[in-house]
Order: sequence, then structure tokens, then C-alpha cells
Amino acid sequence: MPVSVVLTGRLARLEPLAPHHAEAIAEAGAEDRTSYAYTPVPHGPEAAREYIDRALADQAAGRSLPYAIVGQTDGRVVGSTRFLDLDYWQGPLVWPAVPGVPFGDPATAVPDAAEIGNTWLSPRAQGTGINTEVKLLMLRHAFETWGVRRISLRADARNTRSRVAIERLGATCEGVRRAHSRGLDGVVRSTAFYSILDEEWPAVRAILELRTAPSPVSPAALGRMIMA
Repeated sequence: MPVSVVLTGRLARLEPLAPHHAEAIAEAGAEDRTSYAYTPVPHGPEAAREYIDRALADQAAGRSLPYAIVGQTDGRVVGSTRFLDLDYWQGPLVWPAVPGVPFGDPATAVPDAAEIGNTWLSPRAQGTGINTEVKLLMLRHAFETWGVRRISLRADARNTRSRVAIERLGATCEGVRRAHSRGLDGVVRSTAFYSILDEEWPAVRAILELRTAPSPVSPAALGRMIMA
């Protein structure tokens, strides 16, 4: 299981999610909730505590690494995200494969593939560039510190906003799995799956670094970067 560390950017930092974040998570989730139609966001202090308890139980089981997203300007929690579906490809080849089980010492194992998901931001943080920077921090950590071969992302196929945000990262759409699972609204949903591979990471990183740079980047320059 990889160690959870603080990831710091210009606009935000990612702190390993902990019980002391409960009140701030509740405050962030209590803002205008109209953008949470497809995203599970805790509502109220008790729900926030339960949300964190479940996330930490998943972490203890080796299934995820959850984070609180904290704004750098005011130190306020503005949302949450996590690495999940950690998968390990080292060690003897066995079949059928056993996903999520590291070879060797679990305390020092790092994944070969993972997913970034369960991301939500309070309305005041949406459209500020924080989401893009958070993804850059997580992708850079996964590809450059862990050395993963693949990062996956997914979204409810109806969630146009999330799908556009994922596609703007430079992720490749692998298709839509129809009638994949039950959605947050109780409707059986289809799910759009995306991925970024290690050989694609340098180009994706260059685009994200341009988009998160403090000085403005002209649309023409960004277009040239995307087409490169």
C-alpha cells in the first residue's frame, strides 16, 4: 500500500483525508448542491463523519487513498478526491489474476495501475482551475513517483460536465459500458471509461502544466500543444 502524502500546488493542496476534516467537509458539501446530481457528496456533519469513516476503512483495506482538497489562499477545504482500484502487476504470474493484491511487503508496495475518482468540489471552487491542478498533482504523483502504467477515470455517461473535464485532461475515452450500475439517483446508468497510459503522460503533463501556469497562455499556444 503506497504511503499517503501531502501533494501541494499553487491553488490547492491535497491532504490525506482524516477525521479532523469532518467539519470542513460538511461545510464544503453544504453549499449549493445543484451540481451534485451524479456525485455522492456528504450533507451535514454526521454524513461527513460517516463519509470519512468509510473512506478510511477502504484505505485500511488497501483499496484507496482519499484526500481532502484544501484551497491555498484561505486554507479552507473545498472538496475531496481519491486514488482507488489500486492494482499490482508484480511477482509470479498467476491465473486467474487476483487484482489489488501486492507482491512482497504490502507496506512498501506501489501500484502499477490505479483510478482517480470520487472527486467533488464545492461550487466556489468549481471553474477556478483547482480541479485541473488537482488532477495534475495526482497524475504526476502516480506516473512519476509510483511509476504506474495506467490511470483510469470514469463518469456517469449522463454527466456531461464531468466527461468534458476528463476529456480536457487529455484522457482517451475507451467507450461506454451500457447499463453498468445503479446511479446516485437510483436509475440504472451507463458509464464512460477513460484512461491515460504512461507513454501518453509527457504530452498530457505538458498540456496540464500550460493550463495551470500562473501567466495566461494564448489559445493558439494551447492548441499547438494539444496537436503536438
